[in-house]
Amino acid sequence: MESNSLILSVVSIVNMVILGILISIFGKMYVKSKAQLPLGMIVVASMLFLHNVIGGFAYFSMDDIFSHEIFPYMLGVGIAELAGLLIFLKITLE
Repeated sequence: MESNSLILSVVSIVNMVILGILISIFGKMYVKSKAQLPLGMIVVASMLFLHNVIGGFAYFSMDDIFSHEIFPYMLGVGIAELAGLLIFLKITLE
C-alpha cells in the first residue's frame, strides 16, 4: 500500500470512530426522549459513516488508480470532515 492511501485510510478510520461515538450518543438520547431530532442525527451520522467505509475500502483496493495530483484535495476533504466532526462531537458533549 502506498503511503498516500494509508494516510487517507487512517483519516477515514478516525472519522468512523468519531461517527460511531456520535451514533452511540444520539442513540442514548433517542432511547431517553423518543424525540425525532436524535433519530435524524443517527441517520445523518450513519450515512457519513457509510461514506467513510466506502472511501476507506476504495483507498485500500484502488491504490493503483489514484493519481498523486489528487491526493492533497482528497486529504483536504478528509481533514475538513474530521475537523467538522470533532467540533460536532464537542458541541454534542456539552
